[in-house]
Formats: sequence, structure tokens, C-alpha cells
Amino acid sequence: MLADRREELTRARIQTVNRLQRLLSELTPGQAKKDITTLQAKRILAGMRPRDLAGKTRRRLAAEQLAELIAIEKKIKALTAELKAMVLARGSTLMNLPGVGPVVAARILADVGDVARFADRNRFASWTGTAPLYASSGEQIRHRLSRAGNRKINHMLHIAAATCLKRRISDAVYRQLLAAG
Repeated sequence: MLADRREELTRARIQTVNRLQRLLSELTPGQAKKDITTLQAKRILAGMRPRDLAGKTRRRLAAEQLAELIAIEKKIKALTAELKAMVLARGSTLMNLPGVGPVVAARILADVGDVARFADRNRFASWTGTAPLYASSGEQIRHRLSRAGNRKINHMLHIAAATCLKRRISDAVYRQLLAAG
């Protein structure tokens, strides 16, 4: 339930950021940047003194969106801390894995329940949708990804894999750059 609530808040955060960025781009044409932080938005709004009614209204709405964003981020941070505490209280070591943070670990623990219900790692992979499916025809032997299984857990494993692989690629690029220069 907490992981679901955090996911809802994350979606609300994205929507709020988008609304705030739209308002700021209307207030400062050609100057607004993407991926703005709350601190940057505060600075922009603090230095803004619109003269017309439309500008004043946009500024007020942007300030409201910023306040909403700050409140949402505070709730997300609190939920993340609560999820981390719950994962640790359960004695799980999932967060020791690269790319697995409190949110991913909590979602996995909540959805998996008792891992003993899976006869082996193959059954678990099938349940998570990570086991390849046999898709051969005639003499052509091939496999494809499964679209079945628990899609939320599949997504959590994807996040962990992307994080882990990005870091390994970053390390490899760094090593190559050091060797070349």
C-alpha cells in the first residue's frame, strides 16, 4: 500500500512539475529550462514582478504549484524513509544489491510475499516475466521476452537492471577515457 501511495505521489509530482514549468515558461518566455528544481523555481518567482493582471495571475498560480510540489516532495521523502525502515525491519538484504533501493525492495517484498511459494528460480523468473519464452518454428530456434507475469515486479527489476548497467557502462567509459588521455 505504501509503495502504491508513493507511486501515486510520484505521478502527481510529475504533473505538478509540468504545470509549474508551463507557467514559468509563460512568465519568462525563452528563458525557462526543463528539469527545474524547487530552489530554481523559488528564485525565478522571487525575482518576478509582473505588471499586468495575466502575469500576476500566472505568478500566483506558479507559486501555488510550487507550494504543492514542495508538499508532494516532502510526502515522497517521508514515504521513502518509511519504506526503507520497513525493509530493514524485515531483515531483508535486497537493498545491498546494486540498483535496488528502498522503493524497489519494498515493492518486491510486498508482491513476492513468501519466496518459498516458488519451487525454484525458474518459476520465480516466470512469475516476474523475466523468463524467455520458446518461440521456435521449424528449424529456426529462438526465444522472446515474456509479456506475462507480475508487471510491477518486472518493472522494479528493470529499474534495478538499468541502474546497475548504467553504472557499469559509466565505469567502463571512465576507464577508457583514463587510458586514452
